[in-house]
Amino acid sequence: MNKRQKGKEYEEQAARYLAERGFVLLERNFRSRQGEVDLIGFHEDCLVFVEVKYRSSASSGRPEEAVGFQKQERICMASDYYRLTHPKESRRQIRYDVVAICKEEICWHQNAFPYTFKRGKAYIW
Repeated sequence: MNKRQKGKEYEEQAARYLAERGFVLLERNFRSRQGEVDLIGFHEDCLVFVEVKYRSSASSGRPEEAVGFQKQERICMASDYYRLTHPKESRRQIRYDVVAICKEEICWHQNAFPYTFKRGKAYIW
């Protein structure tokens, strides 16, 4: 199994986990020039952008630790583009979550990071 197939498998596992907890999936792997968002959906009346991270063990750090500032920034820029192209959903409050999968353990970190904007950078849609 290659890296892309493995990532898809864990994103599917995360989507099932979230759905069991009331998350309504709208889209998978939303891409823009600025970045990608693994899962997008609704939860508790919020529009939620979810990053899924997997690690086979915590020996090199927990999966959620891999969602650093630059990754957060790219997710936020992609979410801006999503909201621009989906105006109906853009009126909702937004949230950025991380689903961390380590071995068999799944942790859903709601509101994992705030909206991050890179100052001084012009967006090219």
